[in-house]
Amino acid sequence: MSNANVVKKTLNALLLSLSLNYSSLADSPPKHIAVTQYVEHVAADAVRQGLLEELAKKGYRQGKNLTVNFENAQGNAATASQIARQFAGLKPDVIVAITTPSAQTMVKTVGKDSTPIVFSAVTDPIAAGLVSSLNDHKGKVTGVMDAPPIKEQVEFIKTVLPTAKTIGLLYNPGDNGSVSSLETIRKVAKAQGFNLVESTPYKSSEIQAAVLQLVGKVDAIYIPLDNMIVSAMSSVASLALKHNLPLFTADGGSVKDGAFACVGYSYLKTGHKTGEVVAEILNGRDPSEIAVASPSTIDIFINRHALEKLNIVLPESVQTQAHFY
Repeated sequence: MSNANVVKKTLNALLLSLSLNYSSLADSPPKHIAVTQYVEHVAADAVRQGLLEELAKKGYRQGKNLTVNFENAQGNAATASQIARQFAGLKPDVIVAITTPSAQTMVKTVGKDSTPIVFSAVTDPIAAGLVSSLNDHKGKVTGVMDAPPIKEQVEFIKTVLPTAKTIGLLYNPGDNGSVSSLETIRKVAKAQGFNLVESTPYKSSEIQAAVLQLVGKVDAIYIPLDNMIVSAMSSVASLALKHNLPLFTADGGSVKDGAFACVGYSYLKTGHKTGEVVAEILNGRDPSEIAVASPSTIDIFINRHALEKLNIVLPESVQTQAHFY
């Protein structure tokens, strides 16, 4: 048999296999997932978008063979609990909880041994009490973590602002994602020769004052993965820019909302990774067999408007690698 015939036969077999797999999905009963996120912001929305895109690639299409319920707690803990009780009653095939507060509320309400729960964009799932181990965990909870590459992020500030001496750290002490990162941030900042000035709003109405407390005291501001502050990123970024302060964030999505720069994960890719996990469960795999995953690539994100306004000259190595918004 010629090489061309071998290739043709192999391709035909592959296409037949894909066709049979898709046909099998189309003929099977529709699947049902319930998705919740704690607050509306660019990063969480991108996770949800990537989730649905990946499920469609796997053959699960919303409105055809996939029913999707979506609820947003809008930053309200009582609403998050109400959503969790609602989802528990729906008994979907999989519950997807985006961000740490949503995941914690869902696991507390639904439990770890009934409906499969897939979390996403959770900084530290062990500290959050979602799983006992990243690789070997029991129960029906697994997901995708997004622990930020803090060392690379702080080093990036030094690369872009080599003369900077003091960084303002803006975070909500009530946010588990922020708090779990603090020790590492402080340690890495010290290693890079930075002084830290911390400003800590406890509620949304305090964010503007917290930013203004840093004006005149710092050379730049850094925001960790903090749901409350990220949800107000447009106003935070605008205020920082007004006072000529470069605003670095731990999530790439915030750059679209006006933050100056980030070295981090694409939350669209995080959503796609989450979709892969959900698809495995919909296909019959036990969640306890699926290790907690994390995004595989780190990207550089730069806001072009902020770059021009701040009059910062980027090193050539950054310019060639960065994604500009």
